Amino acid sequence: MGCLEDLLYRSRVIAEDLQFQGPKAWKAAQPHRKVLGHFQVYFPEEIAHAAGMLPIKIVGGGNKLEARRADAHLGSFICSIMRSTLELGLSGRLSFLDMMVTHPICDAARHLAGIWTRTFPNQPAQILYLPQNPNSKAAVKYLYHEYQRLQRDIEQIAGHSISEEDLRKSIALYNENRSLLRELYNLRKESPWLLSASESFVIVKAGTILPKEEHNQLLREILSLLPERNAKPQDKVRVVFVGAFCELPPIEMIETMEEMCYVVDDDFLIGLRWLTEDVSCEGDPLWNLAAAYIEHSTWASTQYDCHKPKEKMLECQVRAARAQGAICAAAKFCEPGVDDQIAYAKHFDSAGVSYILVEFEEKQTSFERLKMQTETFAEAILFE
Repeated sequence: MGCLEDLLYRSRVIAEDLQFQGPKAWKAAQPHRKVLGHFQVYFPEEIAHAAGMLPIKIVGGGNKLEARRADAHLGSFICSIMRSTLELGLSGRLSFLDMMVTHPICDAARHLAGIWTRTFPNQPAQILYLPQNPNSKAAVKYLYHEYQRLQRDIEQIAGHSISEEDLRKSIALYNENRSLLRELYNLRKESPWLLSASESFVIVKAGTILPKEEHNQLLREILSLLPERNAKPQDKVRVVFVGAFCELPPIEMIETMEEMCYVVDDDFLIGLRWLTEDVSCEGDPLWNLAAAYIEHSTWASTQYDCHKPKEKMLECQVRAARAQGAICAAAKFCEPGVDDQIAYAKHFDSAGVSYILVEFEEKQTSFERLKMQTETFAEAILFE
């Protein structure tokens, strides 16, 4: 077991690796191995894992990648994460992928699979159609059949059939990962001085490309060391950050907010924490995965669920975290994010919840305006 600072440093190195050295090494170790990439937000990685593949989440290039090639393929009004994801492919960084899966989470993302198929014909691209109406009585059955279709495609590329026992083992492994992530987030809510939001962010982001067995080990070691960390509470405002369900803010942006606030909860990489309870390993495992998505899942801008109105869910999240306010962000050119900001503002004005609205972009490098906004927000709460 390494020391905490070494583990945090390792997590950041992995999180910022745009060459994907880990997945490439994993594949090179045994040439028959296959790697599946999937775009934001949620993907049932257990299915790919059960086929012996390494599923990795493609989360854009951040502010360390200039999308020069992708700008020739996509309009300037398209969000940064779409352009940087395509840039990762066009620059050869994702040439090791054997399959790509995207989701129609917005008007821009729904075309990514078609663009990928034309641009990278050697990397089969599929679209996973998650239910548009999760409140329908047929939602679980529909998703079950969609997962069956996806499983057949994965088996064909992996060259390995998936047994129910394979799937149960993968579900158990991912249940452990989700449990450890819940523990990490609970610790942040209770003692945010022991683990900052930016540190938590890189720990979770490392799990987008690490094999789950390795990420679980990393989480266990970090969680065992955090209670002994030499850190003291500071007089900071507690806030919840929301708006990073798809495009991710730069780490420097999170660090800027943390100068004035404790970010005690967030929706960073929410797809890795989408299922809020363990998935049952009894019965049909594929049906259990489908049922969990509908019945035991969180909320996000990419899903409309009349039982989970976003503005009320966010208010509950703020109060559950004992936060004093919310930072409601929207990625530039993100229509779902901007729509939600309107709903948050209207609801919070009537509910008496303090908030600010901010805009960000993954390629952003200047944060002076955000610093001023956050500082003013924090002072308003402290002196109200």
